[in-house]
Amino acid sequence: MGSRSYSNLLELVSGESPSFGRMSRRIPRIMTVAGIISDLDDEPSESVCSDPSSSSNQKDRIIIVANQLPIRAQRKSDGSKSWMFAWDENSLLLQLKDGLGDDEIEFIYVGCLREEVHPSEQDEVSQFLLENFKCVPTFLPPDLFSRYYHGFCKQQLWPLFHYMLPLSPELGGRFNRSLWQAYVSVNKIFADRIMEVINPEDDFVWVHDYHLMVLPTFLRKRFNRVKLGFFLHSPFPSSEIYKTLPVRDDLLRALLNSDLIGFHTFDYARHFLSCCSRMLGLTYESKRGYIGLEYFGRTVSIKILPVGIHMGQLQSVLSLPETEAKVSELLKHYCDQGRIMLLGVDDMDIFKGISLKLLAMEQLLLQHPQWQGKVVLVQIANPPRGKGKDVKEVKDETYSTVKRINETFGEPGYDPIVLIDASLKFYEKVAYYVVAECCLVTAVRDGMNLIPYEYIISRQGNEQLDKALGLESTTAKKSMLVISEFIGCSPSLSGAIRVNPWNIDAVADAMDCALDMAQAEKQLRHEKHYRYVSTHDVGYWARSFLQDLERTCRDHARRRCWGIGFGLRFRVVALDPNFRKLSMEHIVSAYKRTTTRAILLDYDGTLMPQGSIDKSPSQKTIDILRCLCRDHNNMVFLVSARSRKTLDEWFSQCEKLGLAAEHGYFLRLMTDAEWETRVPAADMSWKQIAEPVMQLYTETTDGSTIEDKETALVWCYEDADPDFGSCQAKELLDHLESVLANEPVTVKRGQNVVEVKPQGVSKGLVARRLLSNMQERGMSPDFVLCIGDDRSDEDMFEVITSAMAGPSIAPRAEVFACTIYQKPSKAKYYLDDTTEIVRLMQGLASVSEQTW
Repeated sequence: MGSRSYSNLLELVSGESPSFGRMSRRIPRIMTVAGIISDLDDEPSESVCSDPSSSSNQKDRIIIVANQLPIRAQRKSDGSKSWMFAWDENSLLLQLKDGLGDDEIEFIYVGCLREEVHPSEQDEVSQFLLENFKCVPTFLPPDLFSRYYHGFCKQQLWPLFHYMLPLSPELGGRFNRSLWQAYVSVNKIFADRIMEVINPEDDFVWVHDYHLMVLPTFLRKRFNRVKLGFFLHSPFPSSEIYKTLPVRDDLLRALLNSDLIGFHTFDYARHFLSCCSRMLGLTYESKRGYIGLEYFGRTVSIKILPVGIHMGQLQSVLSLPETEAKVSELLKHYCDQGRIMLLGVDDMDIFKGISLKLLAMEQLLLQHPQWQGKVVLVQIANPPRGKGKDVKEVKDETYSTVKRINETFGEPGYDPIVLIDASLKFYEKVAYYVVAECCLVTAVRDGMNLIPYEYIISRQGNEQLDKALGLESTTAKKSMLVISEFIGCSPSLSGAIRVNPWNIDAVADAMDCALDMAQAEKQLRHEKHYRYVSTHDVGYWARSFLQDLERTCRDHARRRCWGIGFGLRFRVVALDPNFRKLSMEHIVSAYKRTTTRAILLDYDGTLMPQGSIDKSPSQKTIDILRCLCRDHNNMVFLVSARSRKTLDEWFSQCEKLGLAAEHGYFLRLMTDAEWETRVPAADMSWKQIAEPVMQLYTETTDGSTIEDKETALVWCYEDADPDFGSCQAKELLDHLESVLANEPVTVKRGQNVVEVKPQGVSKGLVARRLLSNMQERGMSPDFVLCIGDDRSDEDMFEVITSAMAGPSIAPRAEVFACTIYQKPSKAKYYLDDTTEIVRLMQGLASVSEQTW
């Protein structure tokens, strides 16, 4: 995986070989564009220098792409126009780099700066950030950025992904086509910046969050084999919510141009898979623990793993003298006064549930008056990330609620709620974590929320903090969490008290329970949480994601790829080298050269589209089959799951057409011949067992039906809800296999059907019968065409392929086993749809007409 070369911008700035030297182990704290190193914190910074001795050591290289770079930028205050840059140590993007380590992996960051840079300075800033921080800034015009970020991202995607429908202009933004166009334009600009630094054969690209959901399409369009992962840090809504988005299909298709898509929880992944199933008709399956979606021959893997925290950073902050001093100050202010601190740390936005938490605190003091004068809720309100009317309303409501509760329950020297509406330094927040008896997170919807993780590690503390708290070093630590069941970290914290934040009384009771719980129980819960959080940190999360990305991309090189579709409907078709699209010119040429031909055709899904309501053949189909049958060089067989009565009615005009009904149980070589059976007469008493079971599932699955054939029973759920129908089909399959275990039948699941039929019946019998019949007549075929669309047709493909080495097919015969769509198959060819099948058969029929 090591990067062999860099392109464009990287080679330009290095000025020498196409590989960077190893980064200095120490990250530069502050740097300035004009080559001036700032003396901020009285600490000289180190620039990144090239180490010739290490240039031969190739590293794996990852390009991390996100809306914002992990960089803080500001103008110097000395009157000069130079910039100062520093790493943003609170950025997850920087933390995952530290978690992975840069000894074996090299990181390039692509994203926007928080500050606007004048166009005349952009080239200089770009070169400086690339040389010193390995960051590639994406500069956007202010108007475009506003429409992209504050417009489409924050007014439309963010509310929708948090389950807020735009039922009125005040409740989330109504869809605006110009904002969507700005979103797409920005994603394309990001793709252009990545193009400047990527080595597509070796580099891995990891895209983060909903700001860049269509970026995978632009990257895949440039490089069909790009190794691309995407991680969504927000919730993914249920299909009922998501399908209200007018550009829903475009976003899904864009994400499916990734190789690996990551989610924090199974719920988010399940909603995404359901959307793909309902809106794009895709199916997924789990193979050896990995969930995968088949998308035009590519397997798109799904990763479910919540992000962790940076243990090293948090532990270093816990060891700071400033943290210890702040802890001592808080102990004096609260604990020494007999107060118990409850803590909330939330952004000031509509989804964090701050007002619900305050109302629960009020209810606690009303229902449990023994806590009045003792318990204090400290609510730290982080600055909001967005802006708008809703932020102002949340702020106004928070302030008025705090004022009312403090006036009701406050005493001289005691306010039950302390609201800190300011941006605190991280060590100050950590000090509050250390002192708080319980942490409250009552968000009504949140992607992950790492506040509980930070609280748990802070409560574990260290030796210095133990002394400040008056604890022995051997004292077991304790912590309590009351968390919303609607946040991403909730499933991983099984020892927390989970609440529905909308149920104010239940939250108040949970707060009382947390305060009253026995010390030993608190210690056990803390120990369990600490064990999980400390082992599932940001490094564990990043390593796991990248390992899965590497595994998913492993077969890129051996597959043939090409792009199809325009705009955001672009996708890549990936095929095994031996699996290719059937060329019209190739098969027509072979058809003309040969004189003894065997043609086997499936019906439903092959000659007739699956979605058609009228399943009977069109006159065009009848004419094509009649034309092929009139050619004395052809033996044509239609192989179907349908009953012989139905096939008789539909194809009576095709005199010389061979028919196989019910998957080959009944077979007839031509219209005037008698039907014959390919297996011994079966005992159908098993139907008395199977039919009541199917009837039960039909009654409970709206849109499902039962088809009773002469030798088979079929439960069809084509018109049922796709998710529920699929779930019921799985249950029915298990149920039937159980009750029919001692019967001479097989139970199989096909496309939207579950079928029970006698053992030994398959379409492969028809192919074997046709070939043996031709061989008996001294007509070993030199041309074989077999076309089908589902699992039942695979038996025909297997017989045809294996017969190539035997006497039933001419030694140099042209053999074409063809399936519909790109999917795992025993066939070596494919066509895209039934329209192409009909066009192919029409072309062969026209050749036959010319030879009469």
